[in-house]
Amino acid sequence: MNTVTLHPGKDGAGVVRRTVLPGGLRVVTETMPTVRSVAVGMWVGIGSRDEAPEHMGATHFLEHLLFKGTPTRDALEISAAIEGIGGEINAFTAKEYTCYYARVLDEDLPLVIDVLSDVVTSALITPEDVESERGVILEEIAMHEDDPSDVVHEQFSAEVYGDTPIGRPILGTEESINSLSRDRILEYYRAYYRPTHTVVSVAGNISHEVVVGLVAEAYERAGALGGDAVPAPPRLSGPGVSARSGVRVLDRPTEQANLVLGTTGIARTDERRFALGVLNAALGGGMSSRLFQEIREKRGLAYSAYSYTSQYADTGQFGIYVGCLPSKADEVLKICREEVARIAAEGISAEEIVRGKGQMRGGLVLGLEDTGSRMSRIGKSELVYDRLMSVDDVLARIEAVTSDEIVSVAQDVLRRPLTLAVIGPYGDKDFSSVIA
Repeated sequence: MNTVTLHPGKDGAGVVRRTVLPGGLRVVTETMPTVRSVAVGMWVGIGSRDEAPEHMGATHFLEHLLFKGTPTRDALEISAAIEGIGGEINAFTAKEYTCYYARVLDEDLPLVIDVLSDVVTSALITPEDVESERGVILEEIAMHEDDPSDVVHEQFSAEVYGDTPIGRPILGTEESINSLSRDRILEYYRAYYRPTHTVVSVAGNISHEVVVGLVAEAYERAGALGGDAVPAPPRLSGPGVSARSGVRVLDRPTEQANLVLGTTGIARTDERRFALGVLNAALGGGMSSRLFQEIREKRGLAYSAYSYTSQYADTGQFGIYVGCLPSKADEVLKICREEVARIAAEGISAEEIVRGKGQMRGGLVLGLEDTGSRMSRIGKSELVYDRLMSVDDVLARIEAVTSDEIVSVAQDVLRRPLTLAVIGPYGDKDFSSVIA
């Protein structure tokens, strides 16, 4: 085993350590001695963007199936084991990774590691479970389709990235889910759910050595530990995506129009991400932002208006979302275009920079006050970054953002070709002038 201290922490708290077990399994922990809980995550470095066309939706399908049963536990026993001690267990699938996680009292750490390890390493994936869960996922897709505020973001991604893995929906489609066979899903599971692609992250009132011992025991029982394989490298690159311009309109008889206007952003490891974060806070990151003030406070045109950024290994998104009355869409989009153009040309004010930095700093620190967020930070970082920045390092980088950096990233990102996604009762209305 190879153990290193990634961050020394202060006064015994916040110490982050990593051990690589035989076979390439990584265990990363952060000590939080003043709490009584622990959060455990099993992070697998596979997401929906890794799917071949014939596997579309398989990553999310697997997320469901892994809770259906193992040789030692059925579905009820998996959930009851955690819920019976007052804990919570769940999972999520993203574009570039999947996570299975639980949060329990510190005294129940051995049980939660055993259950999650069992789920990740030893899922049965029976034909009966595949057919049962197929119906559940189709219901999930239908439920998702009934929420236009979700669908509009999916449509925006599809228009920005085109017919590429990163542009396709994480859930898959009704057609792709119906076409996935048990053999194909099992093939996907065996190919990617390996120790080399897995990170176990734990945060809370724990001892690193105890966590490593428990994980090693659980994986040895599953026959999943051993050998001289090394961990898969972090996902630092990809094929890249060029900025696209287009309009996608879904005509639906909704009471509210849902709009997303934006373009490609920057990659996860791009140093400009801190400057873009400050810019985003000023444009649409809260109630004091330009968009909220102009669209809601001054004109009363919408209830919800915000901007956002998201990053992947090789690309990202920068978008503006607004939900408004269908009759107000043209006026709202005009304001969005004007504010984007103004920031691209002038940057943001000194007052907005101070406020944006404060918003980012506060959001970071306040968001890391529970074991679940700490677990997520160290687990995700191990998969997708080449190093784990300390919280202090991140705060310092935010504070160091300059006006020139903000102007530079604004002139790059905000002057790229724009894409618009619209859901509302618009028939064949032409929105092409919005992005011209």
